[in-house]
Amino acid sequence: MTAPPRPSVDLFSMDHEPKILIWNVRGLNARARRTTIRSLVVTANASIVCLQETKMALVCSSTVLEALGSEFNDYVYLPADGTRGGILLAWKSREVAISDPEFTSNTLTTKVSTPSGAGTPWWITVVYGPQLDADKIAFLQELRDVRAACDGPWMLCGDFNLIYRDEDKSNDNLNRRMMGRFRCTINDLALKEVYLNGRRFTWSNEQSPPTLVHLDRVLCTPDWEELHGECHLRCLASVV
Repeated sequence: MTAPPRPSVDLFSMDHEPKILIWNVRGLNARARRTTIRSLVVTANASIVCLQETKMALVCSSTVLEALGSEFNDYVYLPADGTRGGILLAWKSREVAISDPEFTSNTLTTKVSTPSGAGTPWWITVVYGPQLDADKIAFLQELRDVRAACDGPWMLCGDFNLIYRDEDKSNDNLNRRMMGRFRCTINDLALKEVYLNGRRFTWSNEQSPPTLVHLDRVLCTPDWEELHGECHLRCLASVV
């Protein structure tokens, strides 16, 4: 069994907010993979692309060009730790302005605004959550620290490697203590989930029978939701 496709998020509002593609690409190293990613990016017609698990300590302009195309003419990235993790956020500067990047071990945060400066700016945090429980606890503190440093509308997206509800997993092998920590963080930061339409899980262990888990998600603050009331999260088929 193949893993379910990773989610992408479409943002719609009355003032034509940019479309965002969010994807755990499981590596940008191979040229064939970059070619496949570019094909999906072109189809999605996104203005901002958030890639997790790049597995690259150094991301250069030629890699971004090959993976995303020439319209994505600016980017920031969080280096991978060896071959683990890594985040890339790229954008079309004629459609959106990105500034004030901030980095933690597992997150990349920037301010998003229009090129003209009109409208209300907001924050986006792209995450790739760690595997070990001790690192997960530190990761949840990172989210609190990011929020303390970034006032205003806020959206978080990516692979959290955490769940907070029983229905986020297809079996009852649950780490309830870690689920409780994640749920407390969500509640303390007053976050809401932007629900993924038509798909319950985003990851499979590809065993028989499979374990299915909802690891990828989008969370936001109430004021961000007010700005983007017509936001829809949908899944694009992945061929990577």
